[in-house]
Amino acid sequence: MRDAAHVAVERAARHSYGRLLAVLARTTGNIAAAEDALSDALASALKTWAVSGVPDAPDAWLITVARRRAVDRIRHERTAANHTGTLTLLTEERGVADEPSDARLNLLFVCAHEAIDRDMHAPLMLQTVLGLTAAQIAPLFLLRPATLSQQLVRAKTKIAKAGIRFDLPTPSRWTDRLPSVLDAIYAAFAAGATARDEAMMEEALYLVELCVSQLPEEPEAKGLLALCLYTLARFGADRDEDGRFVPLSAQDIHGWRISLIDRAEIALHDAGKHKRFGRYQLEAAIQSAHCHQKRTGTPQWPAILHLYKTLSIVAPSVGATVGHAAALHGASLSETALDLLDTIAVKCEDYQPYWATRAAVLAAIGQRTEAEAAYTRAAELSDDPATRQWLTAQKQKSDPATAI
Repeated sequence: MRDAAHVAVERAARHSYGRLLAVLARTTGNIAAAEDALSDALASALKTWAVSGVPDAPDAWLITVARRRAVDRIRHERTAANHTGTLTLLTEERGVADEPSDARLNLLFVCAHEAIDRDMHAPLMLQTVLGLTAAQIAPLFLLRPATLSQQLVRAKTKIAKAGIRFDLPTPSRWTDRLPSVLDAIYAAFAAGATARDEAMMEEALYLVELCVSQLPEEPEAKGLLALCLYTLARFGADRDEDGRFVPLSAQDIHGWRISLIDRAEIALHDAGKHKRFGRYQLEAAIQSAHCHQKRTGTPQWPAILHLYKTLSIVAPSVGATVGHAAALHGASLSETALDLLDTIAVKCEDYQPYWATRAAVLAAIGQRTEAEAAYTRAAELSDDPATRQWLTAQKQKSDPATAI
């Protein structure tokens, strides 16, 4: 059985890593140095807490030790520039227990700096602010972990050498960096949903709320807040009491957290007042329509199809096209849905939602052999056992012998 020290260190690494790293990075101006200092502090905590017990304020203990490690390192290097850094560190060591909670927001905007390769913005944020490993992040961007690790090291070195300030950018720079920040937060939220990790989803939701509080005139931040709230509201309702997957169309709305849906509706309404529509507002509006249809029983397919058409223009993507096809299928336009799916087939060999949607469409129009093959491919690409089991069951339903 793990002792209290191990449990406390694991908890700090899981729940406080991003916040602590953001505070240290802002102080040192160097993400890699901050990571080294925090790693040293966590290792020291394992030894010290096992003897003296877990302190009342573990995060404050860790930040103090990490800062001292950083000071020692700067003193050792003894460069003129680092003498200034030492003074800064020693000055800021006062009041370490009460660091502002929004330091992560500053770090998010640093990671989205225009000096950094745009393709590295989201991976860098996911690693530094959310604490995901390169092995966890790499599949999200179709990269090998070793390759991604090298790219992340180069990005951190560039931040340090460029002397990028760890402050919120001026409003004139928000437009440039906010899309990357929101994309990274949503990637973290989606990764949490895929991994069935509600804590990660709520952490990402908190970061969205920070964005909204700091940037109240940015409608896309409110749109993403609404989208996350809709998703979180239904989280858990996609499983029955035996852990089996339940699709949206079959979910019991009594399993939804209506209070979160109400908050989502307010956020989406506020975003709409700015009359500057983007991807996240559109995706949230689609979820709002699904919720309305499920709660009232009134079909919303015309509205959903219109929103998907608009989304395909504003933010075209494979995911948007697959969603549009699914909506066409839902509106009993399965032949049209299949035509649309055919246009992106070459891009979707390994895209699980494409194969799941294609399978349902083929089954609906009676192409059972093709539907079986598509269900098989979708099940092969699914990492979730419950989803895989459901897809296999649907495949059996599309078998003519089974159907009879």
